Amino acid sequence: MVNNIHHTAIIDNGAKIGEQTLIWHWTHVCSKSVIGDNTSLGQNVFVANNVTIGNNCKIQNNVSLYEGVIFEDYVFCGPSVVFTNVINPRSGVNRKSEFKKTIVRLGSSLGANATILCGVVIGNYSFVAAGAVVTKNTKAYGLYAGVPATQIGWISKEGFKLNLPLKGNEKTFCKGSEEYYFIKDETCYCEGD
Repeated sequence: MVNNIHHTAIIDNGAKIGEQTLIWHWTHVCSKSVIGDNTSLGQNVFVANNVTIGNNCKIQNNVSLYEGVIFEDYVFCGPSVVFTNVINPRSGVNRKSEFKKTIVRLGSSLGANATILCGVVIGNYSFVAAGAVVTKNTKAYGLYAGVPATQIGWISKEGFKLNLPLKGNEKTFCKGSEEYYFIKDETCYCEGD
């Protein structure tokens, strides 16, 4: 299978879509966007110009990816996640020249109804809980929740909460993969990396 694109989807000429990518009902992909291989876009997804989506991503229903959003590989984006691209929008002021990049790094997960402020970087394998409002960069393997989102722990590549303090020099393993994770200088590392 090359692609499975529902007949109600609108794919503008020039959009680059990788192989085995699924695009569902009432989704619109603009002409200057790039979507990788084996990615799934749910119902009513909007992909603006100058958006890049990596390989093996899953974007659930009702998500709008505005100009400047970049998804690396293996990103999970829950339903109705909200992205922005201007810090201080006003209807009467044109700020298209002020659009900010938002980068969602490798393996990250964004829970349903989370809001991601433009200009932030979501760290590798970090996990943003449903309904959280992310206003600043997240750490790799960080677990974030709340409004505004704050770090409440660490999470493994497989999505299991790690028994590690936010600070310190401790070590633990993921119960899903048995890979070891450790804290150094308030940063989490996986020994397998």
